[in-house]
Amino acid sequence: MLQQREPRTPGGPGESVTQLRYAREGVVTPEMHHVAGREQMEPEKIREEVARGRMIIPANVAHASLEPMGIGKAGRVKINANIGNSQTTSEIEAELEKLETSIKYGADTVMDLSSGGDIPRIRRSIIEASPVPIGTVPIYEVISRVGSPEEMTGDLFVEVIREQAEQGVDYMTIHAGVLLQHLHLVQSRITGIVSRGGGLLAKWMVHHSRQNPLYERFDEILEICRRYDVSISLGDGLRPGSIADATDAAQLAELRTLGKLTERAWEKDVQVMVEGPGHVPLDQLEQNVKMQQEICHEAPFYTLGPLVTDIAPGYDHITSAIGAAIVGWHGTSMLCYVTPKEHLGLPNADDVKQGMIAYRIAAHAADIARGRPGARDWDDNLSRARYAFDWKGQFELAVDPETAQAMHDETLPDDYFKTAEFCSMCGPKFCPMHNFRDVDWGALKKVADHLPAENR
Repeated sequence: MLQQREPRTPGGPGESVTQLRYAREGVVTPEMHHVAGREQMEPEKIREEVARGRMIIPANVAHASLEPMGIGKAGRVKINANIGNSQTTSEIEAELEKLETSIKYGADTVMDLSSGGDIPRIRRSIIEASPVPIGTVPIYEVISRVGSPEEMTGDLFVEVIREQAEQGVDYMTIHAGVLLQHLHLVQSRITGIVSRGGGLLAKWMVHHSRQNPLYERFDEILEICRRYDVSISLGDGLRPGSIADATDAAQLAELRTLGKLTERAWEKDVQVMVEGPGHVPLDQLEQNVKMQQEICHEAPFYTLGPLVTDIAPGYDHITSAIGAAIVGWHGTSMLCYVTPKEHLGLPNADDVKQGMIAYRIAAHAADIARGRPGARDWDDNLSRARYAFDWKGQFELAVDPETAQAMHDETLPDDYFKTAEFCSMCGPKFCPMHNFRDVDWGALKKVADHLPAENR
């Protein structure tokens, strides 16, 4: 981990200091070198992927504690963890604990979704403490400053985005693809609009009978982003909130708009990724990834889940990890984790852990399926330790060492048996690995040699 990243100077008015600009000019930046080391790739390959728009390196010039990382399908499948308070719960210490837990269990980025309290102060503390890129959804701070959604203004959006960029936010979700002409398409849905940002903008547009201010002011937003190297995460404000609503006209209309906005961002040298749907049945997952890659010109895809069934409140870290593994396999670059409390309440630190563990499993499974070099080494090493009854080695290699050891030791309370060559599932007599290792292979071959040819 980098001890301290040398902050770069923000660009002047109209000036671009983004990783995309440097990559297009043939420059391999220190951030690209660092990403190459983490991904075990050549720096020039990282530069090519960034220049093409297939990879982004979220790295605000002002985020001094950042350890640069890359998001793109040429690299590992990444995981984002959402933290942040609500309007009813506001404690900086609790959010810093969630940040620490997220990073401990492998989060590649963290989004601060705080919607109450002193949001700038909370965010400042998170950025200063975080070695991973920090993302935000600026509309949450905008709505906290006004009395109702109808009072939001384009000027306030631009002001908040500028302040967050100056503070060091590495990427921002901008719901610029929710257009006034799309809103009628959600009328027949079971769950309507489930995106908080999308819902707030829809209410504003209907009240004022005007176009989305984020869409109208998109060029101004791009100017801010190119001066601070803020990556844009194009938000999916019309994503489906139930599997019945998946891949419908509203979702696809927004996706086509996001494809055009991607090109506009690239024209300004602004790095961009595209957010994807939240609830999608298994049979539509591959199709969703392929459509995004085609319509959005292979910009990195960043999905929430998706959840593949709606029946399991309290277990949606599982229903979504199933979908996450599959879309990761088919080319999604980053997975936004879902905690057990999705749809139910604000997650605590343990919920963050459960979500992170589920998504590390999903992302790793996707890396294996994609043939990511070295991905399966982790599995093979753990399997060898398991076969050798090397319990210490198993625990050290496990995705959650503490839980693995606690479960093993709980069922073998006597210290003598904690290192035995069996576990409580089979005991010493029924262990198949023991019985397999005790086979006399020479004798077995003699028996096999005497079998009739048709039985060999």
